[in-house]
Amino acid sequence: MANFLYKEEQDIYNDFSKNGYVIKKINNFNSLEYIRNKIVKIIKKKINLKKNIDNQYILNNVHKFVEVKDLNSFRLSIINDINSDTLFRSHYYKISRPYLDHIVGNELVMQIKINLSIQFPNDDSSLLATHADTWSGDSPYEAVVWLPLVDCYKTKAMYLLPPKETKKIQENFSKKKLDNSEKLYRHIKKKVKWIDIDYGEVLIFDQAMPHGNRINL
Repeated sequence: MANFLYKEEQDIYNDFSKNGYVIKKINNFNSLEYIRNKIVKIIKKKINLKKNIDNQYILNNVHKFVEVKDLNSFRLSIINDINSDTLFRSHYYKISRPYLDHIVGNELVMQIKINLSIQFPNDDSSLLATHADTWSGDSPYEAVVWLPLVDCYKTKAMYLLPPKETKKIQENFSKKKLDNSEKLYRHIKKKVKWIDIDYGEVLIFDQAMPHGNRINL
């Protein structure tokens, strides 16, 4: 069968098939700035910040304005506000649209609500345990679009278990007595891929691969 993809398009598809994820530069900076400015505006209002402080500083230092005990309610209130914005989902789709077209096609259904993760330094109250979304019933044909609002690296980011290792886990899951997420993480921690990604890039990954985060050091 003839392949009419450009080389760049084929490379994106090949990388996703081999690694289970791609990290690409965002071309639509208008949508990117809309998303970040919207979230910063919401944060400023919630913490009653009237000073003119740089967006990047605010996003990297939210822990200086919000206490750990209030973090989850703070995060959920932001999620509620961004999802009440009728333009937000459209902009979120636009940041990854050309890459999604190459990976999963252009006839898509998008999740109704966009989620938000906030990792305070040295905080264990908001960790995302090792999991694959398909384990809780999500379709294996979905892809996750993960957008950093600041530069993320090492434990400030997230980890993914590569496809080959994921297959091994799936084949031997019942034999390993991995009956909780912490045991699973200890079993795979030397094999996971930690994501380094800058603001201005977007991560698209296969949600069937185990993933999660650890305490942000």
